[in-house]
Amino acid sequence: MNKDNTLHVDTIMKITMFSEVSVGILANSILFFAHLCMLLGENKPKPIHLYIASLSLTQLMLLITMGLIAADMFISQGIWDSTSCQSLIYLHRLSRGFTLSAACLLNVFWMITLSSKKSRLTKFKHNSPHHISGAFLLLCVLYMCFSSHLILSIIATPNLTSDNFMYVTKSCSFLPMCYSRTSMFSTTIAVREAFFIGLMALSSGYLVAFLWRHRKQAQHLHSTGLSSKASPEQRATETILLLMSFFVVLYILENVVFYSRMKFKDGSTFYCVQIIVSHSYATVSSFVFIFTEKRMTKILRSVCTRIINI
Repeated sequence: MNKDNTLHVDTIMKITMFSEVSVGILANSILFFAHLCMLLGENKPKPIHLYIASLSLTQLMLLITMGLIAADMFISQGIWDSTSCQSLIYLHRLSRGFTLSAACLLNVFWMITLSSKKSRLTKFKHNSPHHISGAFLLLCVLYMCFSSHLILSIIATPNLTSDNFMYVTKSCSFLPMCYSRTSMFSTTIAVREAFFIGLMALSSGYLVAFLWRHRKQAQHLHSTGLSSKASPEQRATETILLLMSFFVVLYILENVVFYSRMKFKDGSTFYCVQIIVSHSYATVSSFVFIFTEKRMTKILRSVCTRIINI
């Protein structure tokens, strides 16, 4: 690739990455503060508001740290020291893990909420918010422990042409690790993500069954001339299933890009594409929650109307 093409690709990557970050931060900020207001303003706040607020907060942290990483990739002159690199990469990895945990537990909570009275999950209904909140805190602690090796693996290195380091940003690189340590950390990450993906798939299967039963009931009501309007539970279930499907597609695409990066040894381009793909969920999911919730759309319309009338 010649110099002009390289510059053109870098410009496209820069615009795409910063656009994704800025739009995602704005959307997640709106989502977080809206659900925070719902939590504080209602006499009996719904647990779903707490989980969506937690998800939007972790996604906000993820996108902010990604923005700082992108700034060091394209704008900075490589002036970060080892402490700055370790803190930022560690916080970014934690935010990524927290986001995955929050998305998974949101699926599990909704599965428990929609469970029938005959289901074994019924006994968890009343205590599910406490159990899931406790599980989220436990997972956060585990992520902090599992990601602690990054503190020893990341250093500030201005010489990005060296083959001994793996490119992260202009300032930061990974130290080379022995095969046994690399295998151990890779296996831990693979098992962790497989567990969450499996749990999300299980809960999504339950939600699909719920939608199927609801559709059969709606067809029966339609045949008898009664109203078959979609319930709030059905709309929320469809939203979560849409997000789950989008997450799986992005996860597969991210892994394809990662292995392409390893195979073709084109570090910078594939690395940028991998970052963009892996953070798309944090941006898109916030818009899905905003525009599928009637209260959110009413608030946004009211705000837009007031701004226009000023």
